[in-house]
Amino acid sequence: MNTTHKNAVSFPAFMNELMKPDWLGGAEVNNSKLPAVNIKEDDTSYLLDLAVPGRKKEDFIIEIDNEVLTISTEAKNEVSTEEGIANLKYTRREFSISAFKRRFNLPETINTDKIEASYEDGILSFKLPKKEEALPKPKRVIELG
Repeated sequence: MNTTHKNAVSFPAFMNELMKPDWLGGAEVNNSKLPAVNIKEDDTSYLLDLAVPGRKKEDFIIEIDNEVLTISTEAKNEVSTEEGIANLKYTRREFSISAFKRRFNLPETINTDKIEASYEDGILSFKLPKKEEALPKPKRVIELG
């Protein structure tokens, strides 16, 4: 199957595009763990979900430049002492939020002007709509003349 046709990109071709070495190698992290991602496809769009629990909407920096979707956050290590307990010392401290940066090379068939994003219950979701010319054509019956 030829997946290089300009007006149609199959899901396997989209996955191959995302998994290119330059995409994975281009990911910058301050921690060794990148958020897990699920990518689904329907007739009109790709759906991309990242598992990033413990964040707020304001924590995310989302940019698109030259068909590259970049999702990142900054590291936060909040140190606070509760009022009246200034002499409290940690015996173990594991709470920490690490930063990440993850990049996705988008195929040319994505309408980047209409990408939608939402964050709910620890899942950062993107709807990546396909351009009109990439949508499946309805079945047509051709009559014999």
